Amino acid sequence: MSDATTTPPFGSFDAAWPAAGRPDLVAPSVTKALADSSTLADAVLVVDTDPAKADTAVFCETYDVPAEVSANCVVVAARRGQETTLAACVVLATTRLDVNRTVRKHFGARKASFAPMDLATTETGMEYGGITPLGLPPAWPLLIDAAVATTPHVLIGSGLRRAKLILPGATLTTLPGAEVIPDLAT
Repeated sequence: MSDATTTPPFGSFDAAWPAAGRPDLVAPSVTKALADSSTLADAVLVVDTDPAKADTAVFCETYDVPAEVSANCVVVAARRGQETTLAACVVLATTRLDVNRTVRKHFGARKASFAPMDLATTETGMEYGGITPLGLPPAWPLLIDAAVATTPHVLIGSGLRRAKLILPGATLTTLPGAEVIPDLAT
C-alpha cells in the first residue's frame, strides 16, 4: 500500500493516492488493468470515501465534487434475435444515457436496456454503485459520451462502492473496446 498522497483536481477528500498503489481501494480487475498499463497507472488517482454516500447526488454534496465532473458507468444489454451483447456506457452524471435510441441503434439491436444489477455485478466482478470502465471484461464494447472524453478530469467508480477514481476524461478513450459516441447522453 502506498503512503504517497497527492492533491486531486477537485473535491474535498482526506487524501488521494495513485490508484496503482492502493489495491485495497479498487476491484481486482481494476488492479490488473492498472498493472497492465503504465499510462493508466500514472493517470489514475483513487480517493477513499464513505460507501453509504456513494450515490452521485449525495457523494457530490458530501465531497464538494461538481456534478459536471462526475461520470457514471452503466452496464447495458443489447438484444438482437437470440444474441445479447453486454456493454458499458460512460456518461456524465448531469446527463441521461440514451439507451432506447443511441445505444440500440449503435448495436443494431431490437431492444436495449439497463442490465439487471445481479448480471452487471457478476459479469464485471465489481460492486453495484462502483462499476467502472477500468477492468471490464476485455470483449465488452465501451461507449463513452463525447462530453466525458473532453472533460479535463472525471470522477468514476473504482469497482468498489467505498472509493472513487479520478482521471482525465481522455484517458478513458484509451481503454480496450472504447469508442467515443456523440450524443450517447441527453
